[in-house]
Amino acid sequence: MVESISATSLLGSRPVLSNYGSDCKVKVRRVAMSPKRLVRFGMIVKAQAMELTKEKFNFKEKEDRFSGSSDYEVVEGRPGLWPPKNKADNPMLHNPLLRQERMGCGWLGAIFEWEGVLIEDNPDHEKQAWLALSQEEGKSPPPEFMLRRVEGMKNEQAISEVLCWSRDPSQLKRLALRKEQIYQALQGGIYRFRDGSQEFMDVLTRYNIPMALVSTRPRKNLEEAFGAIGINGVFDVVVTAEDVYRGKPDPEMFAYAAQLLQFIPERCIVFGNSNLSVEAAHEARMKCVAVASKHPVYELSAADLVVRCLDELSVVDLKNLADIESEFGEPEVEMELEEEEETYPSSRVAVDDHDFW
Repeated sequence: MVESISATSLLGSRPVLSNYGSDCKVKVRRVAMSPKRLVRFGMIVKAQAMELTKEKFNFKEKEDRFSGSSDYEVVEGRPGLWPPKNKADNPMLHNPLLRQERMGCGWLGAIFEWEGVLIEDNPDHEKQAWLALSQEEGKSPPPEFMLRRVEGMKNEQAISEVLCWSRDPSQLKRLALRKEQIYQALQGGIYRFRDGSQEFMDVLTRYNIPMALVSTRPRKNLEEAFGAIGINGVFDVVVTAEDVYRGKPDPEMFAYAAQLLQFIPERCIVFGNSNLSVEAAHEARMKCVAVASKHPVYELSAADLVVRCLDELSVVDLKNLADIESEFGEPEVEMELEEEEETYPSSRVAVDDHDFW
């Protein structure tokens, strides 16, 4: 049995009985062991051998990493296939300067919502528009809980699924258009940046971080707003009500924006101002930064980061949020070892020599 224990030291780690020198003579007294004690010692020996095997695997992995003889890709000291291929890097590029530029900040994308994130928004205008439309159509005024539920939805989606006013496509289009007309009249065509929003967009532009805008407003209204505040051409992608079938909490808008940006969802960061935005972003496997514009900070704790103004963020914050290597699990070999180790006691359990011998 002593020979079997000593054989485990061939794996490249310190022998189990290394406390004894090579010149020392060990006197072993044969003592009859109970079956229970024998099983316990066998489990300890197996756990030690498994840990030594794991240490040997990690040592071999590091050795292969530096020697370049590994057959698999190593990411952050682990074998695997992550991160997934995306726009961040293209090994086929022969221009090292172009490749370095892509590895700067161009490997993450920013997806913004419009009202309450980039520009000031009065949520009462939205509620008043629905109430005015219900009065024009002779419908019962929607209660408060319904008005909260339709936040972030497309007008057609809210009319057919929540308010249940009609399911006819022509009627849905007419009512949705009329509701937007009422909202624009209440809003007055006046747009103003939120504090820190324009400065934050300038920082992203300076670092060449692609930006997308998603909104359930019609494209025509957004284009007029862009011209009013002078941000034409700032966004690489603009997703409007005409581009999607459903609004929040469905992640369709964010997923479509990431597709147009040519980024995997894990590399995109959503900037919203409600828990519906957080839910939709996480459903799309994206990180979300919540702006506390109409909700207090404590109500937005589900977001990955909560700020009051966008200029509180830095490029380093965005890089940390978009860093996905640490989110994926360990390789399959190590996971199997960990699962087996749970069945056996730790190899660090001390063995009483008097009880054993």
